[in-house]
Amino acid sequence: MKDAFGAPQSLLVLGGTSEIALATARRLIALRTRTVRLAGRPGPALDAAAAELRARGAEVRTVGFDALDAESHESTLGEIFAEGDIDMVLLAFGIVGDQGRDEEEPLAAVRVAQTNYTGAVSAGLVCAGALQAQGHGSLVVLSSVAGERVRRADFIFGSSKAGLDAFTQGLGDALHGTGVHVMVVRPGLVRPEPTPESTPESTPEAVPAARAASPSPSPARARGGAALLASARITAARTASARFASAPLEAPSLTTTPDAVAEAIVTGLRRRSETVWVPGSLRAVMSALRHVPRPLFRRLPL
Repeated sequence: MKDAFGAPQSLLVLGGTSEIALATARRLIALRTRTVRLAGRPGPALDAAAAELRARGAEVRTVGFDALDAESHESTLGEIFAEGDIDMVLLAFGIVGDQGRDEEEPLAAVRVAQTNYTGAVSAGLVCAGALQAQGHGSLVVLSSVAGERVRRADFIFGSSKAGLDAFTQGLGDALHGTGVHVMVVRPGLVRPEPTPESTPESTPEAVPAARAASPSPSPARARGGAALLASARITAARTASARFASAPLEAPSLTTTPDAVAEAIVTGLRRRSETVWVPGSLRAVMSALRHVPRPLFRRLPL
C-alpha cells in the first residue's frame, strides 16, 4: 500500500533499463519504496540496474520480459502480482527507431509500432486488470510529446506514441472509480543529465511558451461569439507557430532530463494527476501547435 505521502511501497518497472524508470525508482526508494521488480530483457544492463537499486536499500528482483512477446505477458506479469500487491506499475519500454531507415524498411517500422503500441496495450491491460483485482495502485505510462501532433521528422515513432497516449487515456476512463489511478506522462526531448564539464555557462532561450500561446484578449472573445472565438484561436496559433519557427521543440527550455521526468512523475503521483507534461511549458506549446493549419505546420522546423 502507499504511505501517507502517496509514495508506493512496491514498484514494478516494465522496461527495467530505462533511464527515466531508474531515475524514478531512485526517487521512490528515497521516499520509502522497498520492493522493486525490474522487468526487461535479461542481460548485464538489467543486472547492473538491479545492483544499483539494491545498494540504495531496496529489495530488487529482475524478471525476464519481452514487449514483443505479447503471448507471454499474462503469465509473466501474473506471476509477479501473485507474489503480493504492487502499488505502482511504470510502463517505460519503447524504441525510437530510425526514421529514414524505417521508411525504407517497413518491417523495421512495424517493430517500432509493435514495441511502443501493441506491446504496451498488451502489458497495460494485463497490469490494469491485476491492479483492479487488488483494488488499488497506479499505472504510469511514458508517452511522448511526439504523439501530440506527429511531425514529418519522426512520424513513425510519433504515431506509435499517439496511439499509446489515446489508449492510456481511454484506459484511465475505464478504470475511473475502481481505485486504480492511471497517469500518462508526456516528456519532451529527453537529454542526458548535464555534467559540470558539459553544461555551458549560458544557453539560448526559446520563446516563452505561455506568452506565445496566450495572446492578449481580443474584442471577439469579450463578446463571446463562438465563431469569432474560433477565428481568434486560429490567429493565435498562427502567431505562436511563427514564433516557434525560431525556437523549435529541441530548444533547451523545451527539453528535459530523466531526473526532471522522474520528479514530475513523483509529483503527479502525489497529486493523482491524469496527465503530466515535462517540462510543463510544453502544454502551452502543443496547445498552439495543434491549431496550426497543416500547410503551415509542414513548413515549421520541427
